[in-house]
Amino acid sequence: MLEEDSDQAYENVLAEIQSFELPIEATLRSVYDDQPNAHRKFMEKLDACIRNHDKEIEKMCNFHHQGFVDAITELLKVRTDAEKLKVQVIDTNRRFQDAGKEVIVQTEDIIRCRIQQRNITTVVEKLQLCLPVLEMYSKLKEQMNAKRYYSALKTMEQLENVYFPRVSQYRFCQLMIENLPKLREDIKEISMSDLKDFLESIRKHSDKIGETAMKQAQQQKTFSVSLPKQSNVKFGKNLYINDRIPEERNEIILKHTFEEEDENEEEVLTVQDLVDFSPVYRCLHIYSVLGDEETFQNYYRKQRKKQARLVLQPQSNMHETVDGYRRYFTQIVGFFVVEDHILHVTQGLVTRAYTDELWNMALSKIIAVLRAHSSYCTDPDLVLELKNLIVIFADTLQGYGFPVNRLFDLLFEIRDQYNETLLKKWAAVFRDIFEEDNYSPIPVINEEEYKTVISKFPFQDPDLEKQSFPKKFPMSQSVPHIYIQVKEFIYASLKFSESLHRSSTEIDDMLRKSTNLLLTRTLNSCLLNLIRKPHIGLTELVQIIINTTHLEQACKYLEDFITNITNISQETVHTTRLYGLSTFKDARHAAEGEIYTKLNQKIDEFVQLADYDWTMSEPDGRASGYLMDLINFLRSIFQVFTHLPGKVAQTACMSACQHLSTSLMQMLLDSELKQISMGAIQQFNLDVIQCELFASSEPVPGFQGETLQLAFIDLRQLLDLFMVWDWSTYLADYGQPASKYLRVNPNTALTLLEKMKDTSKKNNIFAQFRKNDRDKQKLMETVMKQLRSLVNGMSQHT
Repeated sequence: MLEEDSDQAYENVLAEIQSFELPIEATLRSVYDDQPNAHRKFMEKLDACIRNHDKEIEKMCNFHHQGFVDAITELLKVRTDAEKLKVQVIDTNRRFQDAGKEVIVQTEDIIRCRIQQRNITTVVEKLQLCLPVLEMYSKLKEQMNAKRYYSALKTMEQLENVYFPRVSQYRFCQLMIENLPKLREDIKEISMSDLKDFLESIRKHSDKIGETAMKQAQQQKTFSVSLPKQSNVKFGKNLYINDRIPEERNEIILKHTFEEEDENEEEVLTVQDLVDFSPVYRCLHIYSVLGDEETFQNYYRKQRKKQARLVLQPQSNMHETVDGYRRYFTQIVGFFVVEDHILHVTQGLVTRAYTDELWNMALSKIIAVLRAHSSYCTDPDLVLELKNLIVIFADTLQGYGFPVNRLFDLLFEIRDQYNETLLKKWAAVFRDIFEEDNYSPIPVINEEEYKTVISKFPFQDPDLEKQSFPKKFPMSQSVPHIYIQVKEFIYASLKFSESLHRSSTEIDDMLRKSTNLLLTRTLNSCLLNLIRKPHIGLTELVQIIINTTHLEQACKYLEDFITNITNISQETVHTTRLYGLSTFKDARHAAEGEIYTKLNQKIDEFVQLADYDWTMSEPDGRASGYLMDLINFLRSIFQVFTHLPGKVAQTACMSACQHLSTSLMQMLLDSELKQISMGAIQQFNLDVIQCELFASSEPVPGFQGETLQLAFIDLRQLLDLFMVWDWSTYLADYGQPASKYLRVNPNTALTLLEKMKDTSKKNNIFAQFRKNDRDKQKLMETVMKQLRSLVNGMSQHT
């Protein structure tokens, strides 16, 4: 059974081999892998199969052998014909070969021509593809040579995006592609160099730009300020800058040199006529195309900030002339005019936030610089010109949208300084007026001179008008001059208030306050200094008092003058009043006090001339010469006092008499005076009598009764006591209100009595032998003891 299975398996294998459908390797492997001796058995089966096939082939050949023999016989018959045909074919082929040689040559020529034609067509096609690239690259080179960098960048973009991709396989294209970044860098460097030249030129010419802008603002505000004038040049009203980008220029230029072309023709200039902004535009566009706009913005802003710091740095001597301030302002205005233009014509190069930040920084610096330098200005005209420049500076920049409120606040500080410089200037003016015054009433000899004085000073006096010429005004020449100068001061103060955008009420308040400062501080100080000068005598002091009285009366006219300027009624609640009353009252009081002082000094000078013989036995019978001279002097002085207010003259007269009385009393009680005789007392009494006569003569009207004589009451009672020798009455009535010698002080009487005692002892060496003299001596000693008791009692009581 197993053997049958094995034979069947070999049969299957042989069938598979003969079928050529399965791989033989797998079939043969299956034969050898099945069992031992499989190879031998397989080979036996294979041999058997081969023998079977051989038998079949043999059968097949035997079956077809006759047909084969017949076919061979036929072939042999055809052999002769085939040889003949071969010869003919060879001959025909030879003839064809000979005939086709010329055709072959011509055909080869045609093939070569066709190849050349095809190559030419290919070259033309490739050249047509490359020519636009080369033309564009040539155009790029031309644009670079012509410095048309923005167009060159656009050409580069077209080359990269459109043309190069078509010919990227060629080596020349790769060289061009490699060269483009270098060209871009060259363009960046060149445009940046142009920008640097632009920034440098802008820095140099910013003052001209600022001057143009300020003059335009000045024309728009119809405000006058002294800027440098160009011959026959008129500046346009509207500041705008041309937005076109000229390719042919790469640096800023000043296009006009302000040359005079026609005497009757004025040229209107605007900032676009002065500045070429194309370098900025080109550089901005170039960097934008290159995708590096932020770098350009940062560089531009950084450089402009540096320039701003340079522009804001003033010269050390800027405060010396108005040109220094003008140059400073025009440079700043020029800087910000450029920045404002850049803000409006470019997108993103500068922003409003950036310009506001830059302006705030600049404004703080400007205010600090002006505050510092203006403090050195001592000339009010220079301060006024500075104010005018600041106003135009502020108005100009305000027109460009920059906030300038802080500048107007600064002007109020400068206004105070301007007032201070005005006060100093007018102080010198007042001093000159006082120095030139003759301190005499103004004489006029005709109606014309009278009207001239009236036109200068508001004086009204019906009595004076009725007088015939020649006549005199009560005040001196300094009064109308001072009045005129006060009005000039008001005008000068008003100049600063102009164009400050303040209301009439505020201007009125400013004028009144500054005028009050002039009156209360400057004029008052000048008057006080004048009054205290040593060379100013009593006559001058009297005239000064008269002058101040008339100046005080003129203050209401000054108020009307201010009202006419500002149209603000004096009845307004908040209107400031002029302090003329207090100013001139203080000056009068000082002059009055100086009169009293100088009068007393003069009295002291006369008293120092006194030369009494204190030991004389008998009086001269007439008053001392020094005293009569003094009384005559007082009479003449008090005649001058008739023009003074009554109370002043009376006070001066009373003060003089009291001082004279005090001086005479001090002369009697002088500690250096050791002895005094009765004869000297009698002589002294004659002098006091003259004083009393002078007081009773009413040298100054207005005293009631014997008021002026009371100045000598102390002397009179003391001398009466010693002349009458009425010690019993004095001692008995001492302390009584109705005492005859109420004004005699015990200490004063004791001092004088001791001086007389010493004189009696020295001059009467034999007095002790005379009974009357001895009684007098005893009485004197007794009185002295009682006086000492009174003096001691007063001391204990005190």
